[in-house]
Amino acid sequence: MSIELNATLREDQGKGASRRLRHTNQFPAVVYGSGKEPVSITLLQKDVKHKLPDESFYSQVLDLKIDGKSENVLIRDIQHHPYKLEVMHMDFIRVDMNKVVHVYSQLHFSGEDVSPGAKTEDGVINHVITEVEVVCLPKDIPEFIAVDLSEMHVGDIIHLSDLKLPEGVEVLALKLGEEHDTAVVGMHIRKVVEEVEDEAPEAPDAPASEGDEAAEEGGDSE
Repeated sequence: MSIELNATLREDQGKGASRRLRHTNQFPAVVYGSGKEPVSITLLQKDVKHKLPDESFYSQVLDLKIDGKSENVLIRDIQHHPYKLEVMHMDFIRVDMNKVVHVYSQLHFSGEDVSPGAKTEDGVINHVITEVEVVCLPKDIPEFIAVDLSEMHVGDIIHLSDLKLPEGVEVLALKLGEEHDTAVVGMHIRKVVEEVEDEAPEAPDAPASEGDEAAEEGGDSE
């Protein structure tokens, strides 16, 4: 089930108009692509704010209703407020449901704690990438791609070609050739860093002053 967003057409444009929108808990956005003219729209903060923590929001096809008329879109860009959970601006790109799209899908890693490498070989996981660009029809866009680490030993590496992909989904890099089959995650032995305390050298005895030598000589003469 696609995520729905409601929007209205926006006529006023420019920094001043955008500032006024934000003062009313709205924000500007634009929709473009599919050979159609770009359309400026307005969305409510409350309609978007609670969706921001959901990572699938950024990669799934959205049902954007502009004054009641539906458009299938993907989020192309989003500008967040520097310190509030609010949106400053969004770019949407129109999607043809019958044509493949390129999207980034998050990688979800699991099983590290039960892997032989972690349990008995003092291994530690090194995540090389956490997302991957895939090619598929809009209906096949995965919410995420699961990566199972439960069988990993020290020295093992999982490459792009090892990923278990949903049907109809391909990794873009692999379509470019075997030389693009890069590492996703590896396991290596934990490095133990020994902290060595530097021992301060003992200070040499200070040479006796002339006054001290004279006092010693005087003492000997008594």
